[in-house]
Amino acid sequence: MPDRLATPPRTGYAPVITPARYTRPIVADDEPPYPIRARWRNPVWIGLVVAGVVTFVVHMVANLVSPYGPHRDELLYLAMGRHLRFWEMDFPPGIAVVAELTRGLIGASLPAIRLSSALAATALVMLAYGLARLFGGRGRACALAGLAVLASPLFLRTGTLFQPVVFDQLWWTLGFVALVRIGTLAPRGSMRRPRATPAPDRVAWLGLGAAVGLGLLTKFSIAFFAVAVLVGVLATPLRRRLATPWPWAAVALALTIGAASLVGQIRLGWPVVGQLFDLRATQLERVGPIEFVAGQLLLGPAFALAVLGAWHLLRAEDAERWRAVGWACVTAFVLLLVLRGKPYYLGPVYPVLFAAGAVAFERRVLRLPRLSMRRIARGAAYAVIAAYGAVTLPFGLPILAPASMARYASALGGTGTTTNTGGRLALPQDYADMLGWPEQAARVDAIVNTLPPAKRTDVVLLAGNYGEAGALEYYGPPLDLPPVVSPAGSFWFFGPGDLPGTTTIAVGIPLQQLRRYFRRVTPMGRIRHELTRWVVDEERDVVVALCEEPYQTLQDVWPNLRP
Repeated sequence: MPDRLATPPRTGYAPVITPARYTRPIVADDEPPYPIRARWRNPVWIGLVVAGVVTFVVHMVANLVSPYGPHRDELLYLAMGRHLRFWEMDFPPGIAVVAELTRGLIGASLPAIRLSSALAATALVMLAYGLARLFGGRGRACALAGLAVLASPLFLRTGTLFQPVVFDQLWWTLGFVALVRIGTLAPRGSMRRPRATPAPDRVAWLGLGAAVGLGLLTKFSIAFFAVAVLVGVLATPLRRRLATPWPWAAVALALTIGAASLVGQIRLGWPVVGQLFDLRATQLERVGPIEFVAGQLLLGPAFALAVLGAWHLLRAEDAERWRAVGWACVTAFVLLLVLRGKPYYLGPVYPVLFAAGAVAFERRVLRLPRLSMRRIARGAAYAVIAAYGAVTLPFGLPILAPASMARYASALGGTGTTTNTGGRLALPQDYADMLGWPEQAARVDAIVNTLPPAKRTDVVLLAGNYGEAGALEYYGPPLDLPPVVSPAGSFWFFGPGDLPGTTTIAVGIPLQQLRRYFRRVTPMGRIRHELTRWVVDEERDVVVALCEEPYQTLQDVWPNLRP
């Protein structure tokens, strides 16, 4: 490759000859050549690496020292991995694939099953950091954006639990990165009229399609992102790019990657529709516009940064290239507000808004006339966000024992947590859902061991909800528990197989309901333990019964039990 002669400085320095691959374009006559490899010494890159390492270490240490066990949802997703049918599942199968890969590669301990969530949370912090750079921010703005994500109780909580939520946030954020690149790379002519020649933004369009496809494999809420991006594109000059093949190639790529989710719904009769109706009837009916907006305020001072970011993307003249991102975020907010979504459903828009807000904040700081004023403003922003993160840390990471957590929540003025079904708990519901499962499995094991050996060979465990079923499957192998079936949620789709069911131990199902299917129902005890006061209502007094002489086989009665 021929060498390039860099323009000599006006100060009289001799010309410097540097290979072209090591030089960046010179933007000023008096700027000396700058090797690209030296950029790794730039504080921006150092900060990016530090932010990622700190985030990952925080999550992994929290998982190692946590006094809590697996969450009931985590137990469900692990069971989905064990019963994996990629093309025939009632939920998007991505989380089940990750669960089974994790189990096969590194085991099913608590830190192991949460490793992928910690990596996703790390990626979110680093993407917010990098997005601030894409928006034109320097090291201070990038650090503020990364800190806003790292210190948020919302992202700390989702990054701790093995649930689709954190992966959904990751795919949204990667989609926004692609949309930012599309606005940056789209040819100037394409903002006025379509071009027949290939555009440099084609890779970004395909990246957007890949993000939507991965989101479709993770959670159907990616539909909100797709609609929001479409509105953002149509509301800006980027709509002229729809006359090129790349947006449509992105759509095709998204449907190809996410095909398993759609095929599963078609083959099973669209169970997601019933799930949505159940969700609206049991949980979303208590979420109105006021509750939705109030939930956003729980982000603390970082919420102001997000509002500033939305304003910057929509109004700032130098942000015109990324106007579609701003409109997409606003559209997502309006959609979830009108459709009565839970407050955390909007979480995926915040990394990009934090990044834009950090850049806008830094530009306003630079307008201050004195250096001391600029330092005070920056320090105050970092300190306020970090202090809020420190105070709310126990709400984001399960590191305090239940009694200590209840006292801490009470000391901050809380009177308890409202559950998804309207009940009251002294703990956050996620924490309550991580308690009592090993004790429950041990109690069931003790009851099974009281049966005569002849009955134990054919016994089947019948669980009343997916948490109980998941716990019995997760803790069952070391205890040598019988196989587990349940008519609850996804477990119904797993089916009873060829299990006989002539002798069944039912866990958490009312006796009067069991007598509809068995001639003999004998109560065997109730599950209570020292953590009972902290768990959700339905797990505080769990009935265990021995059921014999069924009126029908499990295989015959199963279709009538569909949720």
